[in-house]
Amino acid sequence: MAYPVIAIDGPSASGKGTIAAKVAETLQWAYLDSGALYRLTALYAKEQGVDLQDENAVAELALHLPVMFHCGEILLNGSNVSADIRTEEISLLASQIAALPKVRQALLQRQRDFSRASAVVADGRDMATVVFPEAVLKVFLTATAQIRAERRAKQLGIALNTAQFQQILSDIEKRDEKDKTRPVAPLKQAADAHLVDSSDLTIDETVAKVLDLYRQVKK
Repeated sequence: MAYPVIAIDGPSASGKGTIAAKVAETLQWAYLDSGALYRLTALYAKEQGVDLQDENAVAELALHLPVMFHCGEILLNGSNVSADIRTEEISLLASQIAALPKVRQALLQRQRDFSRASAVVADGRDMATVVFPEAVLKVFLTATAQIRAERRAKQLGIALNTAQFQQILSDIEKRDEKDKTRPVAPLKQAADAHLVDSSDLTIDETVAKVLDLYRQVKK
C-alpha cells in the first residue's frame, strides 16, 4: 500500500528542497530529495571516470548507487558527500544526465519505493507529472531567475555585483532552458498542481502556504 505524497516541483534554486524538508518535518513525514539521486549519480560517474554521454553505463551506476541517507547526511560509498553534490558543476552534470531516459528509468522505482514505507514530501522536477501522479497535493514552486540567483549567491557568500554572480545567474537560466526542453520528463507544471511563486515570500511564509494548501485538499 502506498502512503500519501506531497509532490513539490520547480526549477533550479527555487528553494523546493528547503521547503519540502520543512513541510515534511512539520507533518512528521519522510522527505525525498529526488534531485540528490541525480546529483549523486553525476558525482559517482565523475569519480568513476564514466563518460556522461554513455547512457547505458550511467544508468548502470544509477541502478547500483551505493547511497545512504542517514541523520541528515548523504553518504556515497560511506563518505559524506552532502556538500559535494551541491556545487554548480555537479548541478549542471545532474541536469545533463537527467535528460537520459535509461537513467530516469533506473531511478524511477527507487523513488516510488519511498512512498511504500511512509508518507512522503518529495521534491524534484517531475514528482507530480511522472513519479507520483497520484500525489494528494501537487505544488509547482518557482521564483524569478534573478531572485533564485540572488538566493544562491547569498548561500555561497558571493556579492551581487560580481562576475561570479553573473555566472550563477547565467547557469540558472541555462539550466531552466535545458530542463524545460529536454525530451524526457521536461520540467513543467502539472495540470492539477498549485502554482506558488516565492519571489516575495520568506521561507516560513512559503512553508505556511504549502501547509495551508495541504489542509485544504485534506478536507
